[in-house]
Amino acid sequence: MSLSRRGLLAATGAAGALVAAPSAAAARTAPRKPRTGFENLAADGYAPLTGQRIGVVTNPTGITRDTRHIVDVMHADERVNLVAVFGPEHGFRGTAQAGGSEGRYDDPATGLPVYDTYLKSGQALAGVFTASGVETVVFDIQDVGARFYTYIWTLYDCMEAAALAGKRVVVLDRPNPISGRAALGPVLDKAFATFVGREPIAQAHGMTVAELALLFNGEYLKARPVELETVQLKGWKRSDFHADTGLPWVPPSPNMPTPDTALVYSGTCLFEGTNLSEGRGTTRPFELLGAEGIDRRWAEAANALELPGVRFREAYFAPTFSKFQGKTVGGVQLHVHDREAYDPVRTGIALLVTAKRSWSGFAWRADNWIDKLTGSTTVRTMIDAGAGPDEVVAAWRNGLDSFRQVREGYLLYH
Repeated sequence: MSLSRRGLLAATGAAGALVAAPSAAAARTAPRKPRTGFENLAADGYAPLTGQRIGVVTNPTGITRDTRHIVDVMHADERVNLVAVFGPEHGFRGTAQAGGSEGRYDDPATGLPVYDTYLKSGQALAGVFTASGVETVVFDIQDVGARFYTYIWTLYDCMEAAALAGKRVVVLDRPNPISGRAALGPVLDKAFATFVGREPIAQAHGMTVAELALLFNGEYLKARPVELETVQLKGWKRSDFHADTGLPWVPPSPNMPTPDTALVYSGTCLFEGTNLSEGRGTTRPFELLGAEGIDRRWAEAANALELPGVRFREAYFAPTFSKFQGKTVGGVQLHVHDREAYDPVRTGIALLVTAKRSWSGFAWRADNWIDKLTGSTTVRTMIDAGAGPDEVVAAWRNGLDSFRQVREGYLLYH
């Protein structure tokens, strides 16, 4: 006997319902699919943007769940008057390497003018906003949870410049891919402020970009706060990692290829401040670390610390660019086996300590870049004086506790 399509659906809805239902195990492991700020903005008919000339600060991570770029989506929607795009470090379409941008051009896909924001701030950036003719600046970029990842300071600079230019800012939230469980690491000393850290926040801040925007406006821009609106996530929990979200991963920058990279980055990026390779020019940047002359002793020393959630494999690799280009170097690869227990900043400190102790060639970069990354001279001077990882971590505890108290007042999610 055959059934019509309507009859088949009716039959499935009755006796066949149990067949279609997911198993209990599948229900427990399936991502909850939290909705991003853009998804909620679109579901609300773009209400916060009504009647405004809109400019969007974004990069390749500003996508929908089905991987369309939000600029393309909004440009095609008559409810949005999108008139400009603003590109950060690496550019709007993401073609530039670290320390570069795409400059001013017209986007071939939409015809929209694209303005370069990289290394612009204050009145210079305010002038860009004024020249573009926008009334509201929308920010939608995937962050990775580290103080020295420059997109959060692009947000800060855009908020400051928008206030100077008399523009609104709307921040579309996205999940912190390494979770929002806790702030970790040293807090920046304002004397060391640069584009890899404008204000005194923790090295791993444990916040989303909307939460950071509220923090910036309430604590650091309060002399001239911007007119700010945030469009929050729905269904995201602070304990969620990227794998829990069901969202596609787009590399926020060329050397951030996977969520695994983001998980270790807030600790191992400190190797940018040394003469060791931080893995740029390999397929596993920030997970592979090394230099000429390093052998198995580094991995053995790191593993002997029995750091929670991570093991270290003796590794050899040949970077295709950056430090040690074309040379075979020795070092370690991080393997995180328990992301809940893993502390990326403590691990980064432990690796610096063991690298210095196990390899006679260890040196800091001549410009003391490590001080800009850690936010003070403390980490460098303590390691040089022979301090162990636990002593270094203890040195920032009071500052971190103070930041955590301030941070608590700006958290949007549980």
